[in-house]
Amino acid sequence: MNKIFEVPLYAYQRSPDQDTASSVRHKVIVIGAGPVGLAAAIDLAQKGVPVVVLDDNDKVSFGSRAICFSQRSLEIADRLGAGGKLVDKGVLWDAGKVFFDNRQVYEFHLQPDAGYAHPAFINLQQYYFEKALVERVRELQAEGAPIEIRGQNKVEAVGTHNDHVKLEVETPEGPYNVEADWLIACDGANSPTRRMLGLDFEGRVFEDNFLIADVVMQADFPTERWFWFDPPFNRGQSALLHKQPDNVWRIDLQLGRDIDPEQEKQPENVIPRLKAMLGEEINFELEWVSIYTFQCRRMERFRHGRVLFAGDSAHQVSPFGARGANSGLQDTDNLCWKLKMVIDGDAPELLLDSYNRERVEAADENIRMSTLSTEFITPKSDMSRLLRDAVLDLSEHYAFARPLVNSGRLSTPCAYSGSSLSSADALTGPEITRPGSACPDAPLGDEFLLPKLAGKFTLLTIDADAPDSIEEGGVQATRLALSVKDDLTLELKRRYLGDAPGAVYLIRPDQHVAARRDTFEENAFRQAIRRATGKE
Repeated sequence: MNKIFEVPLYAYQRSPDQDTASSVRHKVIVIGAGPVGLAAAIDLAQKGVPVVVLDDNDKVSFGSRAICFSQRSLEIADRLGAGGKLVDKGVLWDAGKVFFDNRQVYEFHLQPDAGYAHPAFINLQQYYFEKALVERVRELQAEGAPIEIRGQNKVEAVGTHNDHVKLEVETPEGPYNVEADWLIACDGANSPTRRMLGLDFEGRVFEDNFLIADVVMQADFPTERWFWFDPPFNRGQSALLHKQPDNVWRIDLQLGRDIDPEQEKQPENVIPRLKAMLGEEINFELEWVSIYTFQCRRMERFRHGRVLFAGDSAHQVSPFGARGANSGLQDTDNLCWKLKMVIDGDAPELLLDSYNRERVEAADENIRMSTLSTEFITPKSDMSRLLRDAVLDLSEHYAFARPLVNSGRLSTPCAYSGSSLSSADALTGPEITRPGSACPDAPLGDEFLLPKLAGKFTLLTIDADAPDSIEEGGVQATRLALSVKDDLTLELKRRYLGDAPGAVYLIRPDQHVAARRDTFEENAFRQAIRRATGKE
């Protein structure tokens, strides 16, 4: 058993709040020290916002859980100060293979283009992700940043008020009360916060059950994503194989509908299934086993007054496609700069409604893609299965059929078409950088573009004139001037310029495009700043 599960990373310590007669008010409290909650806390602390994280545990999550982290998540982790550590530990992969019955029908590559600082995906157990973020918290604390984690602090009650939220917290030494100007709930799919506020999910729960197992073994399988439809070792069902660090392999096996979950998790039932898949000659140990069902659901709204929901507490999708944790990290990336502006008085509270609007759109996109994957993987009728199998047969020989195969459309960042960003002018330019989209990386000599866009409003010009900065309503956008003459790879031109002679972009602090035009037009960009900051 991996010892990391047993080590308290943020052991209980009595806080001064427990020794005061009245409730202490904090600027922001985050509930949950998983990847999403820690990311939110680190982001806020780096912006100078005091934040306290409450968690009923004091260790990393047991089992690998989320394992597949996207390029966008690594870019976000870079801004949090942990990206390099995650990539160094993770297993990099780019290729995937799809099998039907006992034959390979095709393979794919995720990132055929060069010019990105990070790979398309890494595989990394969630406990390592959490550990890296806790270590980043300790670094920030050593630098004097206003961030605190309180382990074994279980929130038992939440009371909402117009200007704050009140919490009742249970600890090993008894209860205490605490208040927050703002509360961010990152307490998982079974969110106690959501339940205490009388809120619920909307959406679908699918009936098929899946066995998920972390297996420690020495194996010669390549570092690729392998997905089987109707394999001989799991006839009529599906299977997935992924490599993780430390010779741990993630295996997902579809089991069907009418099963006894507790019985199926027992080693005497799991091991024969794995031997049928891996071969009798392969020696392995079970590290973690669980049973899950597909759920494609979300809250109606992610903001409820002073309480903001993020990650699994706000939305759930099936694990095929790696849309859960990656989407949660994008939630916090969207939220924290907006909350900072509201706290500082640089934007109205209305700006936080754009967090709800944009991330609900992203959740709906993820749910839609996840539902399509689920329906392809688990057809609900004989006719659906016949059609699915025909697509798989065709995909072996004909390229046109391969995009129709759906073993889990892998996570990509949402372009916020439904937000105010879509009304900002975009006269010409590539689709990949239309308003609302997340900025793709691009090489700039020995450096990359995205680190130059982090944490602030940027006026990005490419072969176009503009002032060094513009200020609108107390918000400043600073110019970053680039030229395709310095773009030896031509990726900057392809991703940001296209056929236009020049381009001017307004980039938000979360590296999403707020506006794009061929030339700098002051009134248009001032209006774009107002829209992006909730003032219009």
